[in-house]
Amino acid sequence: MPARILVVDDEQDIRFSLRGILEDEGHEVHEAESGEAALRLVDERAPDLVLLDIWLTGIDGLEVLDTLRSRLPDLPVIMISGHGNIETAVAAIKKGAFDFIEKPLSLEKVILCVNKALEFNTIQRENQELRLRLGSEQIRTLTGRSAAVASLRQHIAQVAPTEAWVLITGENGTGKEIVARMIHAQSRRGARPMVAVNCAAIPEELIESELFGHEKGAFTGAEASRQGKFELADGGTLFLDEIGDMSLKTQAKILRILQEQKFEHVGGRRTITVDVRVIAATNKDLMEEIREGRFREDLYYRLKVFPLVVPPLRERGEDIPLLIRDFLDRLTRTQGFRELAFTDDALRVLCAYPWPGNVRELKNFVERMLILHSGAEVGPEDLPAEILAARPAPAPGAPPHDLPIPSGAVDFKAARQEFEAEFLRRKLEEFEGSVSRLAESIGLERTYLYRKLKAYGIQTG
Repeated sequence: MPARILVVDDEQDIRFSLRGILEDEGHEVHEAESGEAALRLVDERAPDLVLLDIWLTGIDGLEVLDTLRSRLPDLPVIMISGHGNIETAVAAIKKGAFDFIEKPLSLEKVILCVNKALEFNTIQRENQELRLRLGSEQIRTLTGRSAAVASLRQHIAQVAPTEAWVLITGENGTGKEIVARMIHAQSRRGARPMVAVNCAAIPEELIESELFGHEKGAFTGAEASRQGKFELADGGTLFLDEIGDMSLKTQAKILRILQEQKFEHVGGRRTITVDVRVIAATNKDLMEEIREGRFREDLYYRLKVFPLVVPPLRERGEDIPLLIRDFLDRLTRTQGFRELAFTDDALRVLCAYPWPGNVRELKNFVERMLILHSGAEVGPEDLPAEILAARPAPAPGAPPHDLPIPSGAVDFKAARQEFEAEFLRRKLEEFEGSVSRLAESIGLERTYLYRKLKAYGIQTG
C-alpha cells in the first residue's frame, strides 16, 4: 500500500537516490535536508515512515529521533548510518528506532526494510483498534460470578505482566482467543502487534511459508518475497491457535525456532532473529496426543510454562443468566434489536442445558431469539426443541433419573451439584469403574469428567 515517507539527509545524492527507489515502489516521498526542516514537515503532516540520517548539520539524527519518539511514539523511524556509525545506529535502535540502513545504500535492503516497517505499522494500528473494540468485549465474554471465572481472571492478571509463555486449553467456543488477547493487552508488549495463526486452517504445504515467510521463487506461486507471522509479531505476541492440529514435521521446526528465536525464510539463507512471546491454544488433550504419537512431548513442555484452562459453560451454569443479559444489552445496542427478556422458568431450563458449543453457542442462541421471537418475553414454551429435549423426562411421580431429591440443598446450584454427584456415582458403578466408557456414554470429555469426579470426591479405582 502506498505510504507517505519523509527522507531526512543533508546529502542531496542520498535523498535523490532514496526518492527514486521509493517512488518506484509507489510511495509519496518528501525530503528534508536538516533536522529542523524535518520536524517542521512532521508538524505540518505526520508521515507514515521516516528515513533519518544519523549525522546532520544542526540538530543531529539522534536528537530528531528523541523528538519524534516523544511527539509520535508509534511513528516508525529507520536510521541511515555510515560505515563508522554502526555503534551509534545500535544506540538509536535502543532509543526506539525501527531499524537502520548502512551506507552505501542497497536497493534490496532499502525496499525490504521499508516494507517491513510499513507492514509493522499497519499491524500495530489495526491491533490498537482491535484492542479498543475488544476491550469491553473481553470483559463481557468473561462475565460471571462463578468461581471458575474468578479464578481465570486472577490467573490472567498474574501472568500477563510477565514474559512467560502460556498454553490455553479448553473446548471450542469457550473464548480461548479472547483470553489470549486479554493477556497480550495487559502485558508490556501490549502496544506491539499480536499476530494470530490458526494452525488448523492452514494447509500443511503452506504452513512453513505462513509462519516463517518465503523468498521469491521459493515454490510455485511465490511471485514475491513475503514475511512470515514470526517476523510480523517481532516485539509482540504470536498466538498459535489449535496448536494440537499441527503436523509432527512442522512441530519439529517450530520447536527449534521457539528455542532459538532464529529462522530462515523458505528458500532463503539469511538468518532472521525475532523476539516474540508465544501463547498457544488447543481444544485437544495434548497428553493423550503425546501418548498416541501425534504431538511432541518436548514441544508440549516448552509451551506449557503457564497453563490456563478456560472452563466450559456447563461448569459455570450460574453465569448463564448474566451472559444472556449481557448479550441482549450488546445486541440491542449495536444492532438495533428491540428489548427482550427471559422468564425465570426459561432461565432455569437454559441453566440446565449443557451448551456443547459453549459461550459461542449461547450468544448465537440469544441472537436467534431476538430475530425470531415476536413477543417481549421468552418463556420455556418458546425455547428451541433441542434445548427442551435435553431436559430429563422424569417418570410419573419420580424425579429425573429416579434420583432422590436432595434434602440438604439450599439453592438451585447446590441441588444440581448433588444431583450430578449422585448421577455420576451410579453411572460409574454401571460401567464397573471405567471412566472412559462413562465419558463416551454421557458425552463428556474424559479430562473434564476426571475433574468432576475429583471435585465430588468420587473414587475411580
